[in-house]
Amino acid sequence: MEREYVAEICCGSFYDAKQAALGGAARIELNSALMLGGLTPTASTLCLVKGQFPKLKVIAMVRPRGAGFCYTEEEFLVMEKECQCLLEHGADGIAFGCLKEDGSLDRGRNQRMVEIIKSFGKEAVFHRAFDCCDDPFGAMGQLIRMEVDRVLTSGLKPTAPEGAKLIGQLQGRFGDKIEILAGSGVNMGNACELMEKTGVCQVHSSCKDWRTDPTTVHGCVSYSMASGGRECQYDVVSEQLVRGLVNKVEEFGRKR
Repeated sequence: MEREYVAEICCGSFYDAKQAALGGAARIELNSALMLGGLTPTASTLCLVKGQFPKLKVIAMVRPRGAGFCYTEEEFLVMEKECQCLLEHGADGIAFGCLKEDGSLDRGRNQRMVEIIKSFGKEAVFHRAFDCCDDPFGAMGQLIRMEVDRVLTSGLKPTAPEGAKLIGQLQGRFGDKIEILAGSGVNMGNACELMEKTGVCQVHSSCKDWRTDPTTVHGCVSYSMASGGRECQYDVVSEQLVRGLVNKVEEFGRKR
């Protein structure tokens, strides 16, 4: 089977999704609140994206809060409802991840999410909660048995280039059974080297740029999300950076 080389773009808004689509991306992960690591997007945002860019594959995040991935009963009830709602409104797949307090997979809750997703015939994607697991090989085996389609990972390191060794080991052992998507710290300057080192054919990137909102700071009141001279800025996807990454990944794929 011919391998498909994919640059997935991490988006936090309709604006981001539009820039990704205009830049040539074929698939995005749609979130809200990227500064918190990505939370569940609204159904309205999803509908706008699918309405204007029907050919764009949209994997919608289901994550009810920031911090970790060990959820209360109330939080998981929300996750179930959000999962179904997003699928009903056209999501092509769902990114999710539930862990127990010891960092192991919460098998029951993850299996329930997969069941909902598969009932719509869509893709089940386990996100970077995977990078908080102590036993990545055991966890990957469990996810395969649950019929998860794809796992996003940085190889248990802060960035995928730092975790390239483990990503390559996971690809070598499990790549014929599940898709491995390398993400975190990936850009057009290192994507090809990362794919060469690890053997993966899919990368995940935010293609981040910045926009200014002059109302962010006023007097003693601040709603800043960034620092280092970016106190009045927020992050967005750059169409230009998306195009550069997509071209690099596609060119790499043609040479394989």
